[in-house]
Amino acid sequence: MNTGIGSPAIVADNNADTIAKRAHYSPPWADLSIIGIAGSSGSGKSTLSHAIVSKLNLPWVVILSMDSYYKPLDAEASKKAFLNEYDFDSPEAIDFDALVDTLRDLKAGKRTEIPVYSFEKHQRLEETTTIYSPHVLVLEGIFALYDQRVMDLMDMRIYCEADADTCLSRRILRDVKDRGRTVEGCIKQWFGFVKPNYEKYVVPQRNHADIIVPRGIENRVAMAMVTQYIERKLLEKSTRHRAALRSLEAGCDDEPLSDRVVILKQTSQLKGMNTIIQDIDTSSEDFIFYFDRISCLLIEQALNNVHFQELTVETPAGHLYNGLSPKGEVSAVIVLRGGSAFEAGLRRVIPDGRTGRLLIQSNTRTGEPELHYLKLPKDIGTHDSVLLLDAQMSSGGSALMAVQVLVDHGVPQDRIVFATYSAGYVGVHRLTKVFPEITVVVGSMVSDFEDRWIEKRYFRC
Repeated sequence: MNTGIGSPAIVADNNADTIAKRAHYSPPWADLSIIGIAGSSGSGKSTLSHAIVSKLNLPWVVILSMDSYYKPLDAEASKKAFLNEYDFDSPEAIDFDALVDTLRDLKAGKRTEIPVYSFEKHQRLEETTTIYSPHVLVLEGIFALYDQRVMDLMDMRIYCEADADTCLSRRILRDVKDRGRTVEGCIKQWFGFVKPNYEKYVVPQRNHADIIVPRGIENRVAMAMVTQYIERKLLEKSTRHRAALRSLEAGCDDEPLSDRVVILKQTSQLKGMNTIIQDIDTSSEDFIFYFDRISCLLIEQALNNVHFQELTVETPAGHLYNGLSPKGEVSAVIVLRGGSAFEAGLRRVIPDGRTGRLLIQSNTRTGEPELHYLKLPKDIGTHDSVLLLDAQMSSGGSALMAVQVLVDHGVPQDRIVFATYSAGYVGVHRLTKVFPEITVVVGSMVSDFEDRWIEKRYFRC
């Protein structure tokens, strides 16, 4: 299975809350397009699926094989499987309930865990594979167009056709090479289960297909139809997403900033450091030194939102001090690459804190923010506070997407603190309008849509 980017589990109790707070904004992956590809074993479904993904050349198109959803086998069924006497080519062998749950979660923009099935052991393995935020999912399997619940979730249905002799030869080559089978075992399964079930269960799925593809990837006309359809769907979603971002600007000129927006007090010391940072003639060494100082101040201010509990300690002088201690774990998620400028300050303030990474980049053609990479602590949904760090925020598109990712992974809004050196009014307005319970800590407010110059000067490139 080809998966894109992975991430930890979403907390079930927060599902309704997450969806409810999407009233004004939905990320591009919240409207997943599902393409189903069915056909006989060896008909070229997997090859066609990978050809589609390769032709599109996008990181948001994911292949999901129905092989992952074979039911776990008991001892008796497992024994039959090793003797090539278990019917893997019947719909009864597939866990359609689990598959439907997976597809519905992905359609709702949630993260989901995909089972890993071992054909050598004829069992599901303990580990799973994570899928989160695909824009298009290609579901391929001999029963992709069998269950009505699955078909109801699809945007396009494809049926792959190939000559029976070709299918048999492909199956033998695949099973001997990749699944540890013998030629005799493959032939035994073909005539005992594959061929009769093909006529009984697979062929009727042909009637449910929008496109029938004979000759697999050699059929260039069918390939062009499929890829053009997917490209059109992605363009439609991009257009809707950008329109939704623009609509969030409504009222920003008349409404005050949220009371959960904290702007650092402009003391003489802070203004002095900002003067050095803003000066085009400041050396790289001085720029980094003073930006690290300000990043420490921003992170310290962000930590004022951490929940504390009373703790009494003994001082070196033998006295008791009634102080405070954080109730739970505090972690940080860095929005690459600008947020990396906060890492030195983060290590000084929270030296043992765990960190995650997000890479969100704007499409150069449309300006739409796109999620390219994601790595978060697996239990991030249980952390007391999560700091989200980026050097600058202008339109707020990347910040919206970054917060949505955390919410989708079980982090309650009121535990998220977004910290940035500078922010535009429109961006802050958009962010707090969609996520009113998060806290935003800003070094200074600037003109909207300012160029991202901080990271260029900090990293000298």
